[in-house]
Amino acid sequence: MPWPGARSGIGSWDSARQWVAAMARGPVTAKPDAAALFRGVPAVAFTLHAAGHDGYAAPQSILDRHIATLTRHRLARAHERIDRAELPLVREFDLISGLTGIGTGLLHRHGRSDLLEQVLTYLIRLTKPIRHDGDLLPGWWCRTGPRGQTASRWRGGHGNLGLAHGISGPLALLATAMRRGITVAGQADAIERITTWLHRWRCDAGTGVWWPGLISRGEQRSTTVHQSGPQRPSWCYGTPGLARAQQLAALALADARRQRTAEDALAGCVRDEGQLALLRDASVCHGWAGLVHTARRVAADATEDSGLLQALPGLDARLRDYLHRYGPPADSGLLEGRAGTRLVQLAQTTNTAPITRWDACLLLEG
Repeated sequence: MPWPGARSGIGSWDSARQWVAAMARGPVTAKPDAAALFRGVPAVAFTLHAAGHDGYAAPQSILDRHIATLTRHRLARAHERIDRAELPLVREFDLISGLTGIGTGLLHRHGRSDLLEQVLTYLIRLTKPIRHDGDLLPGWWCRTGPRGQTASRWRGGHGNLGLAHGISGPLALLATAMRRGITVAGQADAIERITTWLHRWRCDAGTGVWWPGLISRGEQRSTTVHQSGPQRPSWCYGTPGLARAQQLAALALADARRQRTAEDALAGCVRDEGQLALLRDASVCHGWAGLVHTARRVAADATEDSGLLQALPGLDARLRDYLHRYGPPADSGLLEGRAGTRLVQLAQTTNTAPITRWDACLLLEG
């Protein structure tokens, strides 16, 4: 994403335009099965809107028409699936590939719109329980494993808690829209259903609170987490992303107790050397950059005594040290590559929210 450097004065618009030309040089997919926030037409539209440049109004209008068509197609299929009382696949609703991501792009680009409200209405319907094989399951329970597996541990499907691929993504979008005054019938109840389910899987350890990223059918039935300890503290599946989604939900519902619980969970995470040691790269998705930037966003909305603001300088130093020791990611992209890491470093330098609001695509922007 070339815009932050140009808009902050440390890069050039000429360079940014060259990257835009490269981005649009080949065909850009608008196929409903392929296009999503991080791929195809919605991805290009998000990037151009983040530029804040008047010169791209005409292509934006064309992209908007394609996005409307593919969104309506995906919504129709999702509602038909619910009508059949079938379980979903992750890519129907998640942030990376699904309707949560498309809704996030709509919110970023237009604010309130009829199409966004349709996405929110679908997400509310997604949260309603569904009966399957004798079990009453959350409506977002996926019929396969996280990578499409149907055997072994994932024979009964899975419940995904993560921000990137799980129910924390819809939670963050529903909450962010509500905080901006964009509501549809049942929105507060849907937020409550998701947060109640996440609270059910909250694990208390000696060093703090954590959540598993995935729940198997056996764990759902026994209400027992088989994972022995916290996973890596990542944006995508770990405590940082889960804590931010729950903080946003608490802010939307004016629930001070839940807000403090979410903030304390992240504060405990960043103090836990055992969890920090699980980070093995500098990326936004599952590395140091994602932890640092998520912590910065949570701290900006946190209660004064959460301890997160005081932790930020140390986290910034840890990211710089990691990059000095091991270098930037080999990939060039936003989620797993150098672009994302550099955007986080730019936010560190300015110590302000990103002027382009690029992190709206991560559902970190409040």
